[in-house]
Amino acid sequence: MRATMRDVAVRAEVSPKTVSNVINGVVFVRPETRERVEQAMAELDYVPNLSARGLRNGRSGVLALALPNLDTQYSAETIGAFVEVAHARGWAIQVEETGAEPQREFELLSRARAHLVDGLILNPITLEDSVIAEARGLPPLVLIGEVEQSLVDLVGVDSRHSARDMTRCLIESGNRRIAVVGSPVGDFQTATSRQRAEGYRDALREAGLATDAALEIGCADWTAAGAASAFSAYLGRGGDVPDAVFCFTDTMAFGVLNVLWQRGLRVPGDVRVAGFDNTVDSPYAVPPLTTVAFDRRELARLAIARLEQRIAEPTLAPTRVRLPFEIVTRESTRA
Repeated sequence: MRATMRDVAVRAEVSPKTVSNVINGVVFVRPETRERVEQAMAELDYVPNLSARGLRNGRSGVLALALPNLDTQYSAETIGAFVEVAHARGWAIQVEETGAEPQREFELLSRARAHLVDGLILNPITLEDSVIAEARGLPPLVLIGEVEQSLVDLVGVDSRHSARDMTRCLIESGNRRIAVVGSPVGDFQTATSRQRAEGYRDALREAGLATDAALEIGCADWTAAGAASAFSAYLGRGGDVPDAVFCFTDTMAFGVLNVLWQRGLRVPGDVRVAGFDNTVDSPYAVPPLTTVAFDRRELARLAIARLEQRIAEPTLAPTRVRLPFEIVTRESTRA
């Protein structure tokens, strides 16, 4: 038989009302209580009746998650985290790809205004190219990522500070010529590339090291192939092999590792390599990749919880939530 809300309440040793509060997300529930309820729902394979809830409150039970690119490992892991958290809280997730095109964002906003979805979680790459900069009367909306603004709620990792800490670690390991892959280039001036480049420069200045524009390798295509092409082009122009390479994503680091391997350069013996995101493949790179790690499930939980609050109380003042991060050191940067 299908589990009921009362069954979940009995298993979690709480009231049915508390279970309802966890599912609907409009009333604060202590984290330890929420965890017990979510665990009970998972154990009982409890699925909320979204159609009944929709009839009661006029909602669709669907949230839209829009990312600029669905082809990366980071995107796949982020989608998985959001789907898992949303399911536990009684939501369905509609996944969209914006391709960093404002028109696609506008279409999503229109759907939300038409109540085809109850709220949006959007990851724009720049504020200038996002419709939120000009839109008025926004529907329930939470941003994830690095775009700094005061218009709507934001949940994300502090890219500038985390990039600074990673660069510090490389400097403390004795590296002086540190290149980065993913620095802003031409028209490709994303919030992420700008903030991580600033964090890299902050660490160099703190250590008394000069910045060198030649070591900031631009990469408009944040894929392994794109990074391999950009790094190969840098070396092909006669660029000296750096002591270390800090790639602004793990995916790009995989491309750089391949280029170094093709040229017979040892990692970490000749060059040290670090990434960002701690994707599931990073411990299995050759050698295992040092990276910046943060909890994508916690990103999803915080973003969805805030969106639930925004849906219930549209006039709430926007907030900014920063996730904790850590530097995970592996063999790719060890002495």
